[in-house]
Amino acid sequence: MLLVTVLLWGFNVTVTKYVLTHGFQPLAYSAVRYGGAAILFCGVTYALELTLRVRRRDLPLLLVAAGLGVWLNQLSFMYAVKLTTATTVGLVLGTIPIFTALIARALGVERLSRRFWIASAVSFGGVALVAAGSGGGLSGDVGGDLLAVATSATWAAYSVAIAPLMRRYSPYQISAFVLVAGWIALAATAATQLGSQDWGAVGRLGWLGLGFAVLGPLVLTNVLWFTAIDEVGPSRATLVSNLQPFVAAIFALAILSERITSLQILGGVAIGVGILLSRERRPLGAEPVVEEERVPAAKAAAR
Repeated sequence: MLLVTVLLWGFNVTVTKYVLTHGFQPLAYSAVRYGGAAILFCGVTYALELTLRVRRRDLPLLLVAAGLGVWLNQLSFMYAVKLTTATTVGLVLGTIPIFTALIARALGVERLSRRFWIASAVSFGGVALVAAGSGGGLSGDVGGDLLAVATSATWAAYSVAIAPLMRRYSPYQISAFVLVAGWIALAATAATQLGSQDWGAVGRLGWLGLGFAVLGPLVLTNVLWFTAIDEVGPSRATLVSNLQPFVAAIFALAILSERITSLQILGGVAIGVGILLSRERRPLGAEPVVEEERVPAAKAAAR
């Protein structure tokens, strides 16, 4: 299940690049995609949990999570894929674990060792090499490269933001709320593009790509990921998920025939080395899970 999840996530970068060059405008595509996913995932969540309710006191944090994990993340991701290559975006997404730990440290959730700071330097050096290799230096691709970094950072911030919510809700309930709230903000931002989108210009493969992007990377992978993480634990699951940037790069190279430079290869290796070096982290004393507050059907698992 973890491997299928990683394959679907990695392939989605290539699919996104394809649909953006074959008729879809970035925000129009993202708004339609998340609207469909929100409806489907709410149905899945209600079938599994028998409730979609959340507590009023948790609404501010849930809205922050939606703003980070859907709205800002999608704005960054869609324009990163539009402005630079899918290969570059895939490689840069490998920095998500590093950003997650750095944000957790900034908020006092984790204490990081000297080894981790070295790992961070290696990974961000890798990002610099990927960016330099994508356009021979500071070229027109630099905006896309920076947005790819923003995509990693916003997803990492989202991952840290939902951690306290995992004590009271299942991952399915959190995802359902975040998808709906994030889609509302995304649809509002995309209003102009939705109005000007030429739906007739989208070919059959473009619509198939949209269908895949809704059912695969958003709906199916949520079910697979949280089911698998309950079986093998978050550490092993995260280790497998580290394959995603390399899988994404391979798909982009094989299907889109994108060019990859030696600097990008070296940068991808550096990001991977940084992730491996960062595996040892010492969390501060975490609060125990209060079972009375947990939704009965909840199974705690955090990406």
